[in-house]
Amino acid sequence: MMNHPAVMYNYHAWATQTLLGRIKELPSSVLQQEVNTSFSTISEAFAHIYAIDKCWLQVLSGTSMPKALDECLPLQQEIVRYSVDDFANAFSELAEQYRAWFRSQNDLEQTIVLENPYAETRNIRLSEIVLQAVNHGTYHRGNISTMLRQLGHASAMNDYSLYWYQQPAESI
Repeated sequence: MMNHPAVMYNYHAWATQTLLGRIKELPSSVLQQEVNTSFSTISEAFAHIYAIDKCWLQVLSGTSMPKALDECLPLQQEIVRYSVDDFANAFSELAEQYRAWFRSQNDLEQTIVLENPYAETRNIRLSEIVLQAVNHGTYHRGNISTMLRQLGHASAMNDYSLYWYQQPAESI
């Protein structure tokens, strides 16, 4: 049986690497060029996606959300000056950590208590957290595509429907 949250996470990892591959074709300065949008640089957007992906993995692994945020949000400032290759490597390593987590799970419909400091405490399924991480990445890759256009560059198609044709059917 196909593990849909894992497939969606694999799409998320593929789409991020696809966008980084496009940026690798551009002058290295594009990561740090300032734009007037939700993030001031593309590098800040990638650093944010990475830190939040790392945070959600910690939550999935049993860390409380407040503790995961305390540990992961500072990463944004630590990695904001990464090169495209550094980001690609960091995201690749994180994807392997997610895949290892998926392999260790028997029940993605298991419910945990999520203590969200920005909202309220609620019960949530592990699968919902995975889909939140994927959706968050999709949203911010859209920001990055807009930033690229503002800087005079085309983005790269990274829609889920393209992923269907780029990747062999797989399960974790």
